[in-house]
This record gives sequence, structure tokens and C-alpha cells, in this order.
Amino acid sequence: MNIARLKSEPEIFYSLQGEGARCGSPAVFLRLAGCNLHCSWCDTRYSWLPGCECSEEEVATRILSLNSPGLVITGGEPLLQTAALEKLLTLLPEHLFVEVETNGTLPPTPALVQRVNQWNVSPKLPHAGNNTAVAICPEVLASFASTDRAWFKFVVRGEQDWPAIAALNLPQHRIILMPCATNRAELEAARPAVADMCLQHRVRLGERMHIVLWNDKKGV
Repeated sequence: MNIARLKSEPEIFYSLQGEGARCGSPAVFLRLAGCNLHCSWCDTRYSWLPGCECSEEEVATRILSLNSPGLVITGGEPLLQTAALEKLLTLLPEHLFVEVETNGTLPPTPALVQRVNQWNVSPKLPHAGNNTAVAICPEVLASFASTDRAWFKFVVRGEQDWPAIAALNLPQHRIILMPCATNRAELEAARPAVADMCLQHRVRLGERMHIVLWNDKKGV
């Protein structure tokens, strides 16, 4: 597996889930290297670079040593490494709650659909600076929406983003809006407008707890 490199070490750490439906839950984080999108506001650009090559057995050992009830697999884009993910998950206990963070451009394999407990799908809106034809894949998003295991998180800047979200016809009760922010000051400034959006469109406001607690620190 190609694991994102942080301070010369593979980025595997124990913390609290900072976003989404399980915000605040303890989990081990596994950040994979490589991404097929390049968002202008990405706060983990180092994950775009080649990382540390580790065997699935080594990664499983590191995860299990942290004795966590949950695992969050993030990136980069984890589904660029589906074969390695499938193997890794066979080495972990079935009771481990597994979340995968994905940008929703790549479909999961049947084996991953069966094993992953929750999909945190974060489609990238035009303000992220990607080619929309590449960043938004309606058929992939529809396949995630057809399950009851997917939540859809959108990083938003304001009301102008809502038409693009509404056009995707995703389950309203599983849409989460989060302020576009990479540090605590930006988050505080952006949150009120996003809260108003959530009230207007009757969707969920998503916290970015890791920023609230640790500002822009990495590996926490």
C-alpha cells in the first residue's frame, strides 16, 4: 500500500472523527497517498505525492496496535488502491467499524461494498477548481445513494453552491454541508452562512471538529 507520508512516517494515527455522521467518534486514521483530483483548498496536498510503501500486513499490525473501535480510511483518494484495501480489510476483525472517505468519482468493488460500514462521499463542487466532468460522476454517486451506508458531505462557500448540490438528486436526509475552511479563524467566519443554508434547505450542518480542536495541525 502507498501510505501518505507525514514527517517521514506513514500517516496512521488515533484520533476523533472530525466530520460527518460519526463526528466525535474515536478511530484510527489511515491516510493513503495519491489523488485523482486536485482541489484548490485541499489541506492535505502532501497526500498527492508518493508516500511510504507498506505491506498490508504491516498496516494491519499498526492499526490493531492502537486498539480502536473504528477505522477511517482517507486520502488522497482511497479507491485508487482498491486491491490493497480489499486485502487489508481481510486482515482486520469484522467488529471493527470501517469508514471510507471518497470523492465519489470511482465506484467501490463488490468486496468493499460488503465490508465497509460507512461511506463518506464528498463530491467536489466547481469552486474546488477541478474539471467538473471529472469531479462529478452522477452514475457513481447514484450507486452510493442506492445504499443506506453513504453520507454526502459538501464543502460549501455559500448559497451559490446549492443549485449544483440539488442537481445531483441525492437523499436529502443524508446531505451534510460543511464550511470551506482550513483553519479555525476561517471556520468561525464561514460557519454562520453555512448554518443559514442548512436551515433554508433542511439539511444537516457538519462540524469540522479537528479544526476546532487542533486548528491546522496535521496527524491529529
